[in-house]
Amino acid sequence: MTNFAAGIFHGPESALAAAGTLKGAGYTTPELMSPVPIEGVEEVLGEKKSVIKTFTLMGGILGGTFGFLLAAGTAVLYLHPTGGRPIITIPPFLIITYEMTILFGILFTVLGFFISARLPVIRERVYLPESAVDKFVVTVACADDEHFKRAEAILRDAGAEQVREVTEEA
Repeated sequence: MTNFAAGIFHGPESALAAAGTLKGAGYTTPELMSPVPIEGVEEVLGEKKSVIKTFTLMGGILGGTFGFLLAAGTAVLYLHPTGGRPIITIPPFLIITYEMTILFGILFTVLGFFISARLPVIRERVYLPESAVDKFVVTVACADDEHFKRAEAILRDAGAEQVREVTEEA
């Protein structure tokens, strides 16, 4: 079980300020929930690095290697020598290597998307229904009561209308 401090704000400016203060105080990256897009979140919290590029690169490398080894292995296992030509030749193998590079790159990109989007949901994330209507919510993970009290003080100083302790079930 993880405990979260959730501050409910009336406006986006105070919610952004609270998130920036929490991040500056050493908490893990706070999460913002909002009924509308908020400008300036990346400047306050920093832009999250995407892992999808890495998944695509790894998929392409694995796919190219697999495609070449598949074609070469097939040629070696099912020998068909023709006029003294080498068994493993590059030009005919480039087609299957290219196809496997693209296929694995696409599959790993989709896999990377699902992982970075945290789909499917393995455990429920903190969600307050007020954030879907007219309030702005800032949540931050708290390890113990000391951290919660400090986060609660920061959220109240930033102008939170209400601060709740929310427990996330594992």
